[in-house]
Amino acid sequence: MIKFLDNKLFRCLSVFLFLNSAILPVKSSSALAAWAIKTNGVLELRTKSNTNLKAYFQKANQISGDRFWVDFPGELKNPRIIKGNGPIKEIRLGKPNNGKTRLVIEFNEETYLKPLTWRMVGLDQNRWRIKLFTPKYPFKKIGEGLVVKRIGNIKSNKNSSYVKKRVHEYLQLPNVKQNKFLVVIDPGHGGPDPGAIGIGGIRETDVVLEVSKIVKELLSDKGVNVRLTRRNEVDLDLPPRVSFANNTDADIFVSIHANASRGKRRDINGLETFYFRGWRGRLLAKKIQKQILRVSPGSPDRGVKQGRFYVIKNTRMPAVLVEIGFLTGRLDARRLQKTVHRKRIAYAIAKGILEYFSKLG
Repeated sequence: MIKFLDNKLFRCLSVFLFLNSAILPVKSSSALAAWAIKTNGVLELRTKSNTNLKAYFQKANQISGDRFWVDFPGELKNPRIIKGNGPIKEIRLGKPNNGKTRLVIEFNEETYLKPLTWRMVGLDQNRWRIKLFTPKYPFKKIGEGLVVKRIGNIKSNKNSSYVKKRVHEYLQLPNVKQNKFLVVIDPGHGGPDPGAIGIGGIRETDVVLEVSKIVKELLSDKGVNVRLTRRNEVDLDLPPRVSFANNTDADIFVSIHANASRGKRRDINGLETFYFRGWRGRLLAKKIQKQILRVSPGSPDRGVKQGRFYVIKNTRMPAVLVEIGFLTGRLDARRLQKTVHRKRIAYAIAKGILEYFSKLG
């Protein structure tokens, strides 16, 4: 997992975007719509939907103190400097170059920071959060705009708790008994077999391998034993994948793929999950399908289906094959080209698996 390192600039890892909300940003050419540094040391941002952020940290020098900043697409119309308080020296909003907006937070000298632990987390397709520090003394909240917009038909005094509860519930992956379950994750294709080739040359093998590795990391953090049929770009035929799963006596087998339409039609998009037999296989497929749809608003639901794919037909445990989108589809390909969406999909698959285990007890 990528993290910040002192004295160098590193791109921040933006993970786990999900909910289906379509909050509209304020009218601005900049993708930054609102921001707030809360009294608990958390920076929250609201942006245009599906914005790619780049976040950086730099240690203090003779001119400036420790600085954290985020770059957004689109130009800021009104550059400005906002005086801070407590651990925050000042906030600067400017235009580092044409077509960009930069939000800089400069800290006072005595502020204790641990950038190695920082992670930017996506709360939904519009909102982001990062814990920058733990305050030693009270200070006033600093910000501009409304990070959490009102939800219709919900009283304003209940809005905050409603949204926080919804986000909290989704961020909490289900807990399962430690070291009880073994999962085999199968990234489709590999090596000389790239699988589907989509818009802009995006390759199925690259997408599904990255997604599979993130799924493994998430499940491992929950105490699930996970094994991958492949960890890199190697040529792996179908029978060895099945033998690997059967020989490890796994509880479930999940094969991850991306689709392509005949004629590479850009209007065909959608997600689907296949199983071969049994109520357990169907249950696993339904749990995963439900979650991947949540992180792909607007992408058609192609459903849970029975399929006769070799890898799910010949494995002895409940097995599913997940198609996470069409690399040839205009909507799906645009999303799957972005690492941030691959992380959303991985999170959704992991959640579906954990919900399956929780259901079975």
